[in-house]
Amino acid sequence: MKKLRYLLIGLLLISAMTAFAVIPQKWVLINFSDFLSGKFEGISVTYDGVLSLSPKEEIFEGPDEEFYLSFLIDADGSSFLGTGHDGKVYKVTQNGKFELYFQVPEMDITCLALDRRGNLFAGSSPNGNIWKITEQGKGEVFFNPQEKYIWDLDFTQNGNLLAAVGEGGGIYEITQDGEGVLIFDVEENHILCMMWDEEKNLIAGSGGRGLLYRLTGGKKATVLYESPYEEIKSITLDEDGNIYAACGGKIVQPKPDKNTIVPSGAAADVTITVSAEAVSPVPAVLLGDNQPSSLYKVSPEGIAKTLWQSNEELIYSMLWNKQKRQLLFGTGKNGRIYAIEKNEKVSLINQRDSEQVYLLEPFGSKIYTLANNPASFLVLHPEQRFDGVYTSRIFDTKNISSWGKIDWKSEVPDGASLQIQTRSGNSKEPNQTWSEWSPPYSNIQGEQILSPKARFIQFKILFKALSGRATPRFYNATLFYLQTNVPPRVSGVELLPSNEVFLKPLSQDEIIWGQHISLSEKAKNSDKTKVYMAPKKVQRKGFQTVVWDAEDNNGDSLLFSIFIRNEENSKWRMLKESWTEKIFAFDTLSFPDGNYFIKIEAGDSPSNPLGMDLKSEKISRQLTIDNSLPVIKNLQIDRNKDSVTIRFLTEDASSFIKDVQFLIRPDEWRTIFPKDGICDSKIEEFEVTVPLPSKADNLITIKVKDSRDNVAVARQNF
Repeated sequence: MKKLRYLLIGLLLISAMTAFAVIPQKWVLINFSDFLSGKFEGISVTYDGVLSLSPKEEIFEGPDEEFYLSFLIDADGSSFLGTGHDGKVYKVTQNGKFELYFQVPEMDITCLALDRRGNLFAGSSPNGNIWKITEQGKGEVFFNPQEKYIWDLDFTQNGNLLAAVGEGGGIYEITQDGEGVLIFDVEENHILCMMWDEEKNLIAGSGGRGLLYRLTGGKKATVLYESPYEEIKSITLDEDGNIYAACGGKIVQPKPDKNTIVPSGAAADVTITVSAEAVSPVPAVLLGDNQPSSLYKVSPEGIAKTLWQSNEELIYSMLWNKQKRQLLFGTGKNGRIYAIEKNEKVSLINQRDSEQVYLLEPFGSKIYTLANNPASFLVLHPEQRFDGVYTSRIFDTKNISSWGKIDWKSEVPDGASLQIQTRSGNSKEPNQTWSEWSPPYSNIQGEQILSPKARFIQFKILFKALSGRATPRFYNATLFYLQTNVPPRVSGVELLPSNEVFLKPLSQDEIIWGQHISLSEKAKNSDKTKVYMAPKKVQRKGFQTVVWDAEDNNGDSLLFSIFIRNEENSKWRMLKESWTEKIFAFDTLSFPDGNYFIKIEAGDSPSNPLGMDLKSEKISRQLTIDNSLPVIKNLQIDRNKDSVTIRFLTEDASSFIKDVQFLIRPDEWRTIFPKDGICDSKIEEFEVTVPLPSKADNLITIKVKDSRDNVAVARQNF
């Protein structure tokens, strides 16, 4: 019964929804998010949804290593690549060749730094050593902080080396002689990144709890910003002193101030202690997909503003492009490089075949890029590519559909070209059963889609340009389709207990009193009904309520016909035609007692042309109609001194006896049981002796109720 009530409430509380229906439908791709769900090969998309050719890529054949984890390029163009899991450092020659420079007996080279004398320093993990490499093949351990991870390296103004470490968490300052001291101590597990600002303050991001620190003059520190994330993975700064913090990992809840010496915004001495949960100390490249991530812009005063966030893409690296005054950041799991422009709008610059864009390093007008899974090394140039392909997401029409036209808006300069093709199939992912790509469409005003009828469709756009300055620009696309009509489906036909009805809640619709509304419009409006009050259940003698559910894969509006049939007759009788609701109550008093069945027929005629509509039906369980009263027979009352003995027989033609009571005033109604101890059949025999109340009346009343709540009453003096 509880399930039935929930079904009824669910049927009444129908939210407004978009119906597909067997009328021409369309997909429109016009904004940034529409296009972002597709695949980009040499294509960029601006924040306002314009596709164009992306910056030119120069791909180098890097060493055959599992991961590329660190990169350094000096002012003279000398560059080094740190890898995992073989602990190798490669030097990159001017002609783009890689030669092994040094190898450590550890797995990963997580960071690199070059001093003024040309000595290369490499942070390694998982034994947490800092190596000093003076020339090819020659190097030794420079400092061992007794940590597992060296996450970042940088230099002070006087040439000392700074090392951000984990899993103890902190920053070491190491002299040129290899003597180190812990200058920044936190109970968090990791300091993951650090960077000097224009005021010579050191900015650092932590892991275990994503805090952004500022060390002033190397002597005092503040918590500049506390993020809601587990880690601040990367930081960068612009010319105005704003700090950009890439946060990721699980979202953590604020904790009470436990062992906290430095609250947000407060100054303190060199050593800082902040309590935090443990975090798994794994390189970011090994983290799984679908991690939440956010990018914050933090002012020098510590006021944070969210610029970008995702539940699926994790930021791995960032850089501030001074020439264009834009922020670039690389993400996984789709290998994308995004840009945030001056207006703080996000555009997609590039997408790689590798899953993660792990590191971005600027050099002049170029951007060196490390990507992983698989590992790749490339350079982005300021000029654009000469060709590219955008492939849309796969569109699901929910049914086999025929295709209409595809039209689009684009701008193609002289010497450039833009082509659109489609393909279709009946599997969620394209495979050998899909059609081949269609011939290119050329009519921008709209052209008939040539792909075969199917459930799924996809399109791609091919961009070509003769120069690196003029690119085709694609603004929007519209695809039309028509679903094949399928019959509706009726399910969940339920009968409420007899005499039980629901009072219809007030609707929020505004209806003009006296206005004629066609059946078709009523059916459409019933799909959009919003009811904000739960229905009230009441008893109404002689009524029977039936509720059902129905759906249509085309999203068509439905009309219902309700039929009734006696079990001894094969002919269905119409109760109601062209009904728009999924609940119907009727008066059973006009029907003879007996067993019946209810049939619900659903049709989609409001949404389809005449002759193309379809129907389906569902039959209920057996319904018993019983409006006849029980009969009380052979009532005998024998009075003793202080009691009476009651004897009678009660019988019902269609239903079992449910409840029997008697009344002798001034007492209340009292229940009595039959001789066999339980009311469970159409005939029950009673014999019971009951005490008489004080000042008892000499009239007894017997009340018998059957399972359909029909009541018989008999009275007798004694």
